Amino acid sequence: MDKIKLMDEGLANKIAAGEVVEKCVSVVKELVENSVDAGATEIKIEVKEAGIKMIKVTDNGSGMSKHDALLAFERHATSKLLDETDLFRIASLGFRGEALPSIAAVSEVELKTSTGDVGTKVVIKGGKLIKNEVSDARKGTIITVNNLFYNTPARLKYLNSYYTELANICEYVNKMALSYTEIKFTLISDDKVLLNTDGSGNLLKVIKEIYGSDVARKMRPISVFNDDYDVDGFISLPEVTRSSRNHMVTLVNKRVVKNVELNRAINDAYHTYKPETRYPIVVLNINTDPSLVDVNVHPSKLDIKFSNFEDLKELIRTGIKHVLDKNLLIPKIEQKPSQEERPKVKEQVLNLERANVIDDVTIDYSIFDEQTLEVNEDISNYNEANDDTIIENEAKNTEESKVVMPEMYPVGLAKGTYIICHNELGIYMIDQHAAKERINYEGYLKAFGNPNNSSIKMLVPLTLEFPSNEFIIIKKNIGVLKDMKFDIEENGINTFVIKEHPTWLKTGYEEESIKRILEVIIEQEKNFSIEKFREKAATMLSCKMAIKANMNISIKEMEALIDDLRKCNNPYTCPHGRPTTIFFSNYELEKMFKRAM
Repeated sequence: MDKIKLMDEGLANKIAAGEVVEKCVSVVKELVENSVDAGATEIKIEVKEAGIKMIKVTDNGSGMSKHDALLAFERHATSKLLDETDLFRIASLGFRGEALPSIAAVSEVELKTSTGDVGTKVVIKGGKLIKNEVSDARKGTIITVNNLFYNTPARLKYLNSYYTELANICEYVNKMALSYTEIKFTLISDDKVLLNTDGSGNLLKVIKEIYGSDVARKMRPISVFNDDYDVDGFISLPEVTRSSRNHMVTLVNKRVVKNVELNRAINDAYHTYKPETRYPIVVLNINTDPSLVDVNVHPSKLDIKFSNFEDLKELIRTGIKHVLDKNLLIPKIEQKPSQEERPKVKEQVLNLERANVIDDVTIDYSIFDEQTLEVNEDISNYNEANDDTIIENEAKNTEESKVVMPEMYPVGLAKGTYIICHNELGIYMIDQHAAKERINYEGYLKAFGNPNNSSIKMLVPLTLEFPSNEFIIIKKNIGVLKDMKFDIEENGINTFVIKEHPTWLKTGYEEESIKRILEVIIEQEKNFSIEKFREKAATMLSCKMAIKANMNISIKEMEALIDDLRKCNNPYTCPHGRPTTIFFSNYELEKMFKRAM
């Protein structure tokens, strides 16, 4: 008896839906991408109960004829690929022709669409056609998905919580708004507006809508290119970070993608500028010829493969470092206006503009109560204009030169830890331990990478014994130590003797430093590389050999420390990404003491 049979079409669609429609955001993604591909300039997304009860997407795109509206629900029906050659130059967001039939198989779908003539209404429930009738002639498409997974209870049971599903939808729509700044996106959840962009094409305005004005002011433009790739967008200053990588948004020809290697390259560019467990806010659009990338890797179309990938990663790393080098990265302490000051916002803004000092002031307008419509309009209009002005001024002022840490003059030490300095711009506080860490780090990194021939013999050779597994690891990499001018040899079972060491080891800490360097070699056992070893060893030694907190130093020592810090390539953070210096501007000081209102 024959055992193999053709699968029922409805069952096949439900199985296919498992690949395309994993959760509520999958539906939103497929419908929004269809709207973008249809040339829409306005897209409204409405959801109820995080999309489980309803997902409705309304656009003003090209719409569909009656024939196309029905054919769109057939598997592998698409207007975006005509032949096999198109598969290697994909320019549209969707192309497989699987989304609509997969969604319709596990929900109740109502489609209203028109090209501007006669409209069409199609209703499908569980993959079966229920209605096909004439509708209104509004150009564009409205598609409503009700009761998602109503006929696949197992899938419904394993959806994430309401808040997680809604957060996923918000994250996706935010990224689409960042990608297509010329499209007006509106996201409404249970009748509450969560996002509303203006579709003006201004990326900074979209960043402001998503992250707020404080973050927008601390974003900096980036634009780099090579023979294959053009990269542009905005990156945050190191002081603006988040706890997850989700805010590193990468777009390839405006397609939202997730690529682990690409995110690692972005994060590596911020190395030592921020803590390792924090991640920057970055929006990068990578423009390239479609033939150089492959988006047909996974049904979600989020993963992507690149040609000449190493060149792209290096381009991004060097581009970000170049932008960071052109900015003064000392965090500025800003005071929020008090409750009683808030009604005076409009007058203050006008006075600051007249006084021509607005560039020195940062006001967080999001904290003001809605006093009157008139005041709020002024705030909104001023805020949008000022955000753009700040970014443009930064780009003009920094030009191509590396920004140098300003001269500052120490006046004392607070709590045995913080050096108090001042100049004509305001007051600075320097963490003496973090500052010395940075100085040590760059010194050690240079010494490891470019060892000189200077070494010094130890009065008493240092003998160190290790467990057999650690002894083998050190022995395997002993050439690294000899290249650094350590005279190290085996001396019996599982034992090494060090007779000579490089001169740059700190006097009085030679034995501790040698032990720490050997510890780094042991820790790097599985993925040992010279670069990682130098980095880890320099970071570790810089911390151990730095001035400690609660250690009083003289004014001359403070001046020497500041002078050495100013000579560093990155004087703004310690190797762990913590700030070395913070700044109180003259205006902020006067505002705190009520000298400026």
